Amino acid sequence: MRFERRAGVLLHPTSLPGKFGIGDIGYEAYNFVNFLEAAGQKLWQIFPLGPTGYGDSPYQCFSAFAGNPIIISPEKLRECGLLSDEDIMNTPSSNPAKIDYGAVIEYKTSLNNKAYNNFKLDKKGQQKEYSEFVERNHDWLDDFCFFMAAKDYHKGVEWTTWDKDLVLRNEKALEVWKIKLSDRIDYYRFLQFIFNKQWSELKEYANKKGIKIIGDIPIFVAFDSADVWAQKELFSVNKEGKLLFVAGVPPDYFSATGQLWGNPLFNWKEMAKDDFLWWRKRISNLLKLVDIVRIDHFRGFDAYWEIPGGSKNAVKGRWVKAPGEKLFDIIQKYLRKIPIMAEDLGVITKSVTALREKYEFPGMKILQFAFGTGMETKFLPHNITFNSAVYTGSHDNDTTRGYFEKVKHEDNDIYSHTQKYLNYFGDNITFELIRTAYKTAADTVIIPMQDILNLGGEARMNFPGTSSGNWAWRFSWDQVPHDLANTYKELATLYERPPKPKEKEVELKIEKF
Repeated sequence: MRFERRAGVLLHPTSLPGKFGIGDIGYEAYNFVNFLEAAGQKLWQIFPLGPTGYGDSPYQCFSAFAGNPIIISPEKLRECGLLSDEDIMNTPSSNPAKIDYGAVIEYKTSLNNKAYNNFKLDKKGQQKEYSEFVERNHDWLDDFCFFMAAKDYHKGVEWTTWDKDLVLRNEKALEVWKIKLSDRIDYYRFLQFIFNKQWSELKEYANKKGIKIIGDIPIFVAFDSADVWAQKELFSVNKEGKLLFVAGVPPDYFSATGQLWGNPLFNWKEMAKDDFLWWRKRISNLLKLVDIVRIDHFRGFDAYWEIPGGSKNAVKGRWVKAPGEKLFDIIQKYLRKIPIMAEDLGVITKSVTALREKYEFPGMKILQFAFGTGMETKFLPHNITFNSAVYTGSHDNDTTRGYFEKVKHEDNDIYSHTQKYLNYFGDNITFELIRTAYKTAADTVIIPMQDILNLGGEARMNFPGTSSGNWAWRFSWDQVPHDLANTYKELATLYERPPKPKEKEVELKIEKF
């Protein structure tokens, strides 16, 4: 699907400013939308919105369907009468530039519990809206809320170590546990209702300002998730939860032992029996929350690296063909042609490219990868084609300033090639790379907020292969120059993102004398 020529910003809600230790979907999110509008931006890209688990990664969530309760806005809860001024007055001390997830989760959970207790007393308020939400979403909501309540009861440990009847999902035992955990199950239903309500209001606000939201869908789900626990037959686990095969990537130039991700793989044969209903529901659910879907690790729909469960590394694996073409045919049959972007980075084969091109999904181009001997020349600006999304860097890269400060001293070939290519020898190479991204033929340009603010490596979002200290960066409005929005509006106008409206053709009339 060809996209309109547009520009946007990559920023997850957790990175927004605010006084509650973490960015949320309250007032500051609306301020950010206002900034995007003033800057002429038409796209806001985020990471997955799900409830994060160990490591706080939005790519390892307890559910492929649920929202993250720690980004619920306390101020919006006060606005609808579920919290008081006093409840949100005493905020814990926090670093405005970095999230302390342990402290934030403890604080936000206390507020969410207060809001839930007040909600139970609110018989005339939002009960009807709540009941309608529960009814519309029961196919995933019931299992998720049960899973989270049982997880709380078992002190947060992985579901394979729970009471055996729960692990095996014995029907009679499930009914007993539902009664035993009923209040906590209702608590998690309430949180999903509130999250959905707050996010939907924010999305509507953005859409009214002409801004579309790009959401993210990781191809694989976390092993410790409601999805795997509730529907083991769809994943590479046995009924006791033992992993038969796991995901990863094979050894390459960067790692002699490959990357062992540990996510369960899909049982594609089982999924195909009902026309990939799980996938159709997953995409349909996300399209209620966002306007455009970005699929992470798209190459896994063509073929995936299958590693035996229990392996210590990714060496002993094999490539297995995935039914990507059949899946996307089915999705288009049921859901019609939906706006999808493909993360097609890494070692990409001709068959992966053919799959992406068949459905006209725009692929990603990273300018940090383009310059220098031995780098990926397909990412050089003159090689970037229309149906693409171009970025200076991604959440897995260093910031552009941090990257060039490093290579300037360690690999001057990259730095000098970039200077010569851009014909720029000044001290703000980040902005020049952004300008170059805007110039390209790519329909879509997305710039990480860190690069828009020209921040260094201290603002990096994620170090792949590490399990802690990531996803914690936040910005403050003090870092935003007063004329920044105007600068980006001028860029968007200059490089026609979006294009100028076509002028009406004037018919030339020639009179005969």
